[in-house]
Order: sequence, then C-alpha cells, then structure tokens
Amino acid sequence: MKILAIDDQQLILMSVKKRLTEIGYEVATANNGEKGIELFDSFEPDLVLLDINMPGMSGLNVVQYIRQDRSSKTPIIVMSGNTDEKVIVDGFELGIEDYMKKPVSLDEMSARIKRIVGVPENSSNQKTTTDTQMLQKHCVGVVIPCYNEEERLSSDEFKKFAYQNLGYHLCFVNDGSTDNTLAVLKELQKGNENNISVYNCEKNGGKAEAVRQGVLHLSKDEQLDYIGYLDADLSTDFRDFDDLVKTLENSEFKIVSGSRISRMGANITKESARKIISITINMIIQKILGMPFQDTQCGAKIMDRDIVTNMFQKKFVTKWLFDVEIFMRMRRYYGKEEAKRLICEQPLKRWIHADGSKLSMKDSVKIVGQLAQIAYRYR
Repeated sequence: MKILAIDDQQLILMSVKKRLTEIGYEVATANNGEKGIELFDSFEPDLVLLDINMPGMSGLNVVQYIRQDRSSKTPIIVMSGNTDEKVIVDGFELGIEDYMKKPVSLDEMSARIKRIVGVPENSSNQKTTTDTQMLQKHCVGVVIPCYNEEERLSSDEFKKFAYQNLGYHLCFVNDGSTDNTLAVLKELQKGNENNISVYNCEKNGGKAEAVRQGVLHLSKDEQLDYIGYLDADLSTDFRDFDDLVKTLENSEFKIVSGSRISRMGANITKESARKIISITINMIIQKILGMPFQDTQCGAKIMDRDIVTNMFQKKFVTKWLFDVEIFMRMRRYYGKEEAKRLICEQPLKRWIHADGSKLSMKDSVKIVGQLAQIAYRYR
C-alpha cells in the first residue's frame, strides 16, 4: 500500500514518513503542492495525506486537482493546524475523507489511515516505547545556550522532549566551553539529528551572543514558524515553555516572555538574596524601558520569526541583559504603545533556581552599570 504525504514542514514530513514506513506502508513525500501533484500522477498512491497551509499551491488546491482535474477517488486525509470551519467544510465538499486538527499524535494519525485503507500485509505494530509522539500545530525552533554545562545538562529530558514533540527543533549552542560540553552535546544529538542540532562557537562570547548566533542560525530554516530560547538547566521546564508557544499561536503577540512572579498555585523558588537583588534590578529596568515588565530576565521566551532579523541582526551591548535590549529594540522599532501591545509577559507555573548558575552575586552588582550602558545606547 502506498501513501503520499504532502507538507511544507520537513520536521513533520520526516516523522510521518518514519512512522508509516515502520507500519509497513510505502511512503513518498513532497514539501509543496506542485511537487505533490507531480508525485500523485507518477506514484499512484492508495491514500494522500496533506497539509492545508502551504506556500504556493495550498492543500485545498491539491484536493481540487485530484478530485476535479484527475477525477480520482483516491482517499484524501487532511492533517493541518488550520481550524477555520469554512476551510474544513470546503475540504469535505471537495471530497476529502477525514480532517485531523494539529496537534495530533502519530498514533491517531496511523489509526485513521488504517481505518480507510487497511493494514499492510507486512505490517509491524510493535512499539518501542509507550511515549506519545505529537505533531504540533506549528514548528518551533528553540535555542539552548551552553557554557560548561557538562555536569548540569539533563540529556534524558531533552531527548524525551525531542522524541515526543515532533514539531520542535532544539538547537544547542556551545559557547566556547572549556570542559566536555561539546562532546556531551554531540552524544545527545546522536539518533535525534532531525530535531536536535549543535551550533559550536569556538570562543566564549557570553550568553547574549550565543543566543543571538543560535537564533540567526535557526532563522535560516524556513519551516520554523516561531523561534525562542530556553536555559540549559531547565529551570523553566518544557511544560511551561509549551504554554508560552500556545499563547503565541492563539494571539497577535510577537513575543511571549516567561515571568517568574511568585503567586498562589505556582512553584517559584529563588535564593532570598537573589530575590532581593532581582526586585531592585527590575525596578531600574522598568524605569529604563518605560514599560511595566515584572521580569525581563526570565530565560524562556518565544517569538514570531517575522521579528527575528530586526531584533537579533546587530550585536547586543551587554553579555547578560540582552533581554532588556530586545524590548528596547521592540520599542524603538514599533513605538512604545505598539511594543506594549505586541509583547506578552506570561507567569510561569514552575521555576526552580538551579545550582551552578553562571551569574554570580558580583555579576549582579555589575548589572547596574550595564543597565546604564543600555539606557545610554538606546536613549
């Protein structure tokens, strides 16, 4: 049995092909509608699985070609993040058999395909793990800056997340580490090359430059809808980060930034001395920004790819306070009121201070001077 999968996002396409091939189907893939209809004629599939939102020829155009131009009754399943009711109705009126809304699991996708075309004679239903693998609504690139993280990197957690969340690409940036961090990252990447990459900076440039280089590197990948960054110690965990992504998906915000605000129902822990310093620094930052942010320095942020070039093209003034500079650049580019409308500060449910932080108390004192630099540069 042959299946043609059409999707412009390679992260999704490769995961779908891998699962369906494991089941026993013969799978051909196309990353756009034009190539999809060419393959339809030559491959002669038993079922077509396609996305709706693709540049150029849309999924509905492909359905129209198959049903009207080719007068074919080949079963068609749509798997898309587009939840517009009119689009869904149009799909069924054109003759699709099923419409799956992302996020959707590979297990559900497989079950729906089996229901329509049956199970291949050489099918293998063995599963190597009970973990559910999800196809996200959008593809997300995450930069994880690493400097001497050999002892702190939770490789198993990163591997598990990459395995379960197939729309994510994790980009680890080795910031000129002097220990075995690079070797640890290369080992972490093995077997996960499709959605884990390692970007190596030979010299240590500081967290700001590591994040900037990683973001610009990911921005070259056109399949990524959103790009963000996350601390290597996972003080903000993946559940909260995914919540930030969902907020961005369902809004007109350009940036959604995590916020470590202590409140009922949240597990937020900080060292007492660090908490006092943070409050003081935040007051200074609010004064400089002229915007009421409670926590600019949380190391978990997600952005629409449209703003990446303008916000990250130029080097940052400071090594640690680049988050403040991003907001200052947003204010300069969009204007104060529009920037306030485009940036969302979302409280985290969990945040734990991790031992071994690279930012010392001495560095915290230096921050005041760096804030002065920012105020002068972006005045």
